[in-house]
Amino acid sequence: MTGGSAARAAGEERALTSVAAGDRFEGEEPRDLPRLWHVTLSVSGEEAPLKEVRRALEQLAHDHPFLLTSRYANDHAEIRYWEEARDLHDAAAVALRLWGEHRQTAGLPPWEIVGLEVIDRQTYHQRIAEGYGPPPATPVGAHPF
Repeated sequence: MTGGSAARAAGEERALTSVAAGDRFEGEEPRDLPRLWHVTLSVSGEEAPLKEVRRALEQLAHDHPFLLTSRYANDHAEIRYWEEARDLHDAAAVALRLWGEHRQTAGLPPWEIVGLEVIDRQTYHQRIAEGYGPPPATPVGAHPF
């Protein structure tokens, strides 16, 4: 016998199963309550004037006060904030839409998302305690790299 099951007849296909994002295994507790997720969104693109980048990030923070801090240069930026979401998939989906949905209203540069990290609150605090996580987001606001 080579790679098959004795219980399956020749040519008989095996049914495949999958678990959709957010599905739970039998016996798991439901996790429908929102949780906090720490999000770091990195964007980059062609150079833009620093004053315009700063003003756009400040406008984004004004429009959406959940933004903790942002760091920027004339060709890239990093935004860090806490997102309340049911699971990682929801938090990541919101983060991936943030830049594009607010480009016009905040006047953000036409940069692309080049990085995304979404971690739960416990992991964030564990990293900080162990000394290898991102530094605490203080002072809050938009700052040059």
